Amino acid sequence: MGTAERRRAPEDGGAAESTARSVVEAPDRDTPAAGPDTPARRRPERPEGRERREALEQSAYRPLWTEEPARRRRLPDPVRTAAVRAVLVVAVTLIMAMVAFLCTMAGSWLAFPMVIGSVAGTVVATWGVLDVWVTRQVWNQRHGVVSMPSSTARAMRRERRRARRQARSAERAQERIRRRGGAGQLSHP
Repeated sequence: MGTAERRRAPEDGGAAESTARSVVEAPDRDTPAAGPDTPARRRPERPEGRERREALEQSAYRPLWTEEPARRRRLPDPVRTAAVRAVLVVAVTLIMAMVAFLCTMAGSWLAFPMVIGSVAGTVVATWGVLDVWVTRQVWNQRHGVVSMPSSTARAMRRERRRARRQARSAERAQERIRRRGGAGQLSHP
């Protein structure tokens, strides 16, 4: 309820609600709202029922979010799987270390096996993190970084380019044969 309705509202709440409902909202901020005390010639026309429903349906089907382009490129699949594996192993190791600490404080017999498990988990977690790093380096060397002298990406791209050129030339030769009207013959009868 706006300021104008509050000033006009009587003491009881029921009448204030009916006043607020009867006021038609202004289509623009510059145009004053048409209320019960506005003369009939100045009141804006009410939209037709169908038009009003269409406007409500349009506002009801707004998208919940808008797609935005990613700020960074996605990790390659092998690197992402190695990273997920490493995060899971590190999480389990931290839980085991916490349980070992709590068992030690409680004086439980489970403390020693949990400490041994935590040490083994630390070794495996270190391996997992190193696996992410090595997988990322190998992927960059094979697919991404061309400026490095030891990169295999340059040779692989060269092979792919050569294969594409051969495929295009074979396709052009077939097209030339079809245009001449030959039934796939390479020489004259």
